Amino acid sequence: MAKIVSAQEAVSVLKDGMTLGIGGFGAYGASDELLEALAGRYMETGHPAGLTVVAGISGGNNKPDDIGFNRLKVPGLLDTIIAGHFGNAPCIAGMVGADEVAGYAIPLGVVMHLYRAIAGKKPGVLTHVGLGTFADPRVEGCKANGKARAQNREVVSLVELEGKEYLFYPSFPIEACLIRGTYADEDGNISMAHEALTDAQLELAAAVHNSGGTVIVQVEAIVKRGTIPPKQVRIHNSAVDYVVKAQPRNHLQGYAAPIYRPELTGEIQVPTNALPAMKLDIRKVIARRAAMELRPGCLINLGIGMPSGVANVANEEGIADQMTLSLESGPVGGVPVDGLGFAAAVNAEAIYSICDTFDLYDGGFLDMTFLGAAEIDRQGNVNVSKFGTRCTGPGGFVNISQNARRVFYVGAFTSGKLTAEISNGELHILQEGTGIKFVDKVQQITFSASYAAQSGQEVMYITERAVFRLTPEGPMLVELAPGIDLERDIYPYMAFRPVISPDLKQMDRRIFREEPMGLRPGDR
Repeated sequence: MAKIVSAQEAVSVLKDGMTLGIGGFGAYGASDELLEALAGRYMETGHPAGLTVVAGISGGNNKPDDIGFNRLKVPGLLDTIIAGHFGNAPCIAGMVGADEVAGYAIPLGVVMHLYRAIAGKKPGVLTHVGLGTFADPRVEGCKANGKARAQNREVVSLVELEGKEYLFYPSFPIEACLIRGTYADEDGNISMAHEALTDAQLELAAAVHNSGGTVIVQVEAIVKRGTIPPKQVRIHNSAVDYVVKAQPRNHLQGYAAPIYRPELTGEIQVPTNALPAMKLDIRKVIARRAAMELRPGCLINLGIGMPSGVANVANEEGIADQMTLSLESGPVGGVPVDGLGFAAAVNAEAIYSICDTFDLYDGGFLDMTFLGAAEIDRQGNVNVSKFGTRCTGPGGFVNISQNARRVFYVGAFTSGKLTAEISNGELHILQEGTGIKFVDKVQQITFSASYAAQSGQEVMYITERAVFRLTPEGPMLVELAPGIDLERDIYPYMAFRPVISPDLKQMDRRIFREEPMGLRPGDR
């Protein structure tokens, strides 16, 4: 039976050098009451120092605000962070980039499955996920910075089994965790009723409990014993040590949803035809061309940022109900929330745990995925995870891009202040972006083109002015936007000359007009 205590009492059990698991996913599920108390105790007493933190997606709002993981930025509090993604907490990502803490960037699905392996006293996770990418020990072995390389800690190794190569990510004990739910009853049974995501709070709690560690849960409210229906108990009190009732300011549904939105939990359904259509700009052009690849009955994953526009276009065109959208964070069906609120979905049909989602993804659940791309090289490799000293980590990108049958990378042709005129069915570049995205060699391999070739994936790169298809010779230019000239608008802004399709086509002019396209799935 769990004890109900203050946040200060709960974090007082944490010791120097502990391995601490922290729950949450980006804008959702951060245990801010506990993180605030942890940082406050360290600043007052100097303890606990030198923590190793394990997490999936760092909690934060993509700004240096004092919320989520950013609360742990106090020098000396952290020694090491092992996570799928650091970028939502720029202060922590900055510390990794500056070599102030050792950073290990592990594919998100692997982190989730490690929780289960640790809970089950299994030796680790054996998987194909990460082969040929930065996670592969022949490349970088998940080590994000010099301090990680200097630790001489191996978080992944290459093994061969029955003539095939795999990566092995070994288990390790997690000695405590800070997680959250919505309600706890007087015994410490935990409900997730108002959480937008199911998250991996149970799996992390199980890993810690079975490591002999301490499970600490913050909640919105304490309710009477026996009033949470059994099917709504996500974590039983036998796996909970301490419960903390959070202050409302430290227990928002999400950083993008300070007021509770029941349509994100499935409590209610709202009309989606009221969602505003995107304005006709470069982002919509890209989303429209990507949406032309949709097929009836297909199961799709959408990445954060530019790819989420595909859902908006599908909704505007009235075809969203002909396919199923899925997010790595757990929602299946519905309309994904855009921007900071990404990871939740309006009117989801199901909200899986993140661990369950990656079981499905790794096994080939997805027909197609639309992902962002910050750098693409002459081989077709993609980087979304490291730029100079700035390391964000891959999130679920590696699991998704290696296992979906068809992969579409979507984004602007150049980076920076790109502006264009879109009218009369044509595209004209007014101001070119300041950065080259099609480079000679990516800074980090988050997606391996050679692995994709071995696995027989179909891969395309979709921009506002050009569409490429991955071939054995690298990206092949297969479509060009009306109004775009190869010599003027393509070649000068690529670090390599692409292969040109002998059947080079013009992109559909409907993409560049104000009115809806009248799109039908597979209409290409």
